[in-house]
Parts: sequence; C-alpha cells; structure tokens
Amino acid sequence: MKASKPKASSSTTTKHNYLNLIGGHWQPAAGGATFKNRNPADTSDLVGTFPASTVKDVDAAVRAAREAFKTWRLTPAPKRAEILYRTGTLLAERKEEYARLMTREMGKVLDETRGDVQEAIDTAFYMAGEGRRMFGQTTPSELQSKFAMSVRMPVGVIGMIAPWNFPMAIPSWKLFPALVCGNACVIKPAEDTPLSTLNLVQTLMDAGLPPGVVNIVFGFGPEAGAPLVEHPGVDAVSFTGSSEVGRMVGQTAAGLFKPCSLEMGGKNAMIVMDDADLNLAVEGALWGAFGTTGQRCTATSRILLHKKIAGKFTRELVKAAEKLRVGNGLNDGVQMGPQVNQQQVETSERYIKIAREDGATLETGGKRLTGKAHANGYFFAPTIFSGVKSKMRIAQEEVFGPVVALLEFKSFEEAVEIANGISYGLSTSIYTRDVNRAYRAMRDLEAGITYVNAPTIGAEVHLPFGGVRKTGNGHREGGTTALDFYTTWKAVYVDYSERLQRAQIDTGE
Repeated sequence: MKASKPKASSSTTTKHNYLNLIGGHWQPAAGGATFKNRNPADTSDLVGTFPASTVKDVDAAVRAAREAFKTWRLTPAPKRAEILYRTGTLLAERKEEYARLMTREMGKVLDETRGDVQEAIDTAFYMAGEGRRMFGQTTPSELQSKFAMSVRMPVGVIGMIAPWNFPMAIPSWKLFPALVCGNACVIKPAEDTPLSTLNLVQTLMDAGLPPGVVNIVFGFGPEAGAPLVEHPGVDAVSFTGSSEVGRMVGQTAAGLFKPCSLEMGGKNAMIVMDDADLNLAVEGALWGAFGTTGQRCTATSRILLHKKIAGKFTRELVKAAEKLRVGNGLNDGVQMGPQVNQQQVETSERYIKIAREDGATLETGGKRLTGKAHANGYFFAPTIFSGVKSKMRIAQEEVFGPVVALLEFKSFEEAVEIANGISYGLSTSIYTRDVNRAYRAMRDLEAGITYVNAPTIGAEVHLPFGGVRKTGNGHREGGTTALDFYTTWKAVYVDYSERLQRAQIDTGE
C-alpha cells in the first residue's frame, strides 16, 4: 500500500480547530465548549483549539465503539495486524512532522519527540507480529475422545486515559495491542497534549482502520475521563497518570467489576557504588534526572551515592547540570525544554521549599528561569539537592520535574534498603563493576524494572513495563504481557466420543 500524506484537513474546521472523532466522523463537543492547547516554551504560540467533551460525547463514542466491535472482533488477527504494520510505515514517513508538532505542544526537545514517535513505530511493528502469535494452549483431556484447548478472546470496548509526557508512545502502548487483539477503543488524551494522540489515530485511519474502532474524546478528567471509566458500555479501563488519580480510577472500576490496568508514579533510585565508572554514572544521572525535564514516571529522581565517591560525584554532576542549555525544544543545541504547564512549575517550586525546610542542601537550580529566552514559557532550572535523608519528603514523593535528590550510604545492603524504602516501585538502577553485586541488585531491588550501568530510563517496547506498590496494580504494558490485559481466556472442550462423558466422575474406560 502506498503511504499517504497526513490528512489534517479531515480533522479540522480551520487550521487550528480540532474535533472529537466518534464513529469515524470528526465533530465538536455536544455542549460546544472548547479549550486551547499552547506551546509551553512560548505560550503565545497556539497549537490548537480542542473540544471540551462531557458525558454526552463519551456516551456517543462508547456507543460507536460497541457497534464497531461487532465486526472488528471477527476480522482475522493477521488482517488487523496488517493495519498496524501500515501504521508503522506511515508513522516512519511522518516522524519529523509529528515530532515537531509534539515539541510545540509538550515542550521536550526534538531528539526526544523523535524518540517518542519512534517508540510508536516500534510498537506498531512489534504488535503487528503478534497478529500471528496470539497463542493459546492445547492439552490432553482426562477423558477419551475429547480435545481440550484455550484461546484468547477480545475483551470488548476499552476506555483509555493517557498522560501528557509521552503523548504518542504511551497511547500506542495502549491502542496497538488492544486493536490487534480485536477490541474497540475510546481514548481520552491528556488536555496538555491532544494533538499527538490525534495524529496517531489519524495515521491508523489512513492505514485502513475501520470507522468507530478507535474514537477520541478530548477534554478534562472530571468531565470526560470519569464518565469514560464509569460508562456501562466500557468493558475495561487502561490508565496512565498520577497515583492519586489512579486510585480513584481503580476504585471506580473495581466497583463496576471492570478489569483495570494502572500505570502510575515512581520515585526511582540510581545506586552508584564506589567501584562504578564515575564518568559513565554522571552522564547517566544527567540524562536520567533531566531528560524530558524530569517529567517521566521513570525519571532518576534519587541518586544513592557511596560515601567514598559522593563528594566527587556531586561536584561533577552539579558542573554538568549547570552547563545544560535550557530553552525551546525546537531550537538547535537545546538540551532541556520547559515543564508542561504552570501547575508543574508550581509543584517544583513547592518541593524546593519543602526540601530546604527539611534540611537538604541546594547545590544548584531551585528556581524558575525568567530571562529573555525563557520569558514566555514554563522553564525551571535543573535542580540538585545534596545531604538528603531517606525519610525527607524530597526523597519520598514524586516531583515530576527537573529536581534530583542525592543520598549517601555506606554499604550495598544500606543502599538497597534506602532504594526500597518508598511507596513506589517502578524503576531502579545500579552502577558497579562487580557482577555479583549487580545480580544481587537485580534480585533485591523491589521494582518492575532494574538497569545495570544505565540510568532508570530507557525501557524498550518488547519488554514488560510497569511496577509494584503505588506504581501499579500488577498489569504490564509492553511486550507480550500487554496481550494479557487486552484479551480474556476461554477454555474450549470438544467431545467427539458420541456419548456423555462426565469429567472428574468417569473412569475413562
């Protein structure tokens, strides 16, 4: 199939006015309300105006998805996979355009938004392969002339709530496995980054996805997200966001007996042992702490330093952080973009105050950037605290900004105890040349992800992604584990004995 160009005009009434997608049709919110999406690096730059959806729009989208599900579930999985493969090809062709639009609406630098699109490409190709690999099991029956097997079945209509920090990659983690399994979807993107999800779904449509199989409702959590979780026509919910909101989503879904996948916060620790390659560790810490402006659930927000190397490491990290070029992610040479909105800046400011009051030492940063290059955006300086104790709030609570806490330890055992001493459990890492110590860390660190000689960020699409405790509820995104949430198992028995056989009672004569 020859790739087509993006069809922006099909989803807009004017250049910057975008619409909900319901049943294959682009339409405004039923109530007519809208909200504006602006560039966090330059708030005078209007990215677009989007519908502020309510329960009526959610209801229409769910009904459209239920209707589309009737035929989509009967489409052979390899045929569904072919659409995903074409989607990956189209995304590759549109990568630069989509990355630039993402930088405008989310703020992170172009290298990172290109990576965001690339992750969607990788997920498309990976899940396309699963269209011929959704294996069940065959097993011997305890009775004669009887065949036993298990097969995967689609769940139905999936309600999806996506975050703003990876506005194309994370929706692809949700949509692509759900689609290849035969489900229909209604997705509510984050209000800070609606355009990237629209571009992803537009690409699916251009690749041949039938109308109504994926529907988009734009808007805010209470007005659009909550009705999506509560809707009786939604069979399961996939949520990525804060632990606080995730708790409410999980409680609501549980009360309605809906399967619910929660991927939430983190307070991730990077352990640097005294035998580590310090140059490599500093480089990893800089990327882990300040990549995506610290706005990752996997961000390296705690760095645990052996006392023998703590002083040298701190000096080198501070020096490197102060050299980071902060600015508009579209500009050449910029290494760190803005925070996504004013609320996130205020959160960073609040934790700076808390950390100081608790007795931590501010080594660098700690303030909003307000110079000429930063006057119209939500820029915050890369911030490092030393002298942090494990029970301080800055060491326990997620900031979701460019703020990192340095803690010291005397032994490997103490480092593991500190790393595990939080309410989250997403990502961990250790820098060491001792292979035995590395394997003990892999065994003992209580998290869904552990890296050796790398920071806490950098997950790949073919491995499980998720965590424990307040980070998640046991489900995983990525890899074949995603199929476990988007399918339900059915056991099938075929009795060809031509007589009544009773399991657990017949003797099998």
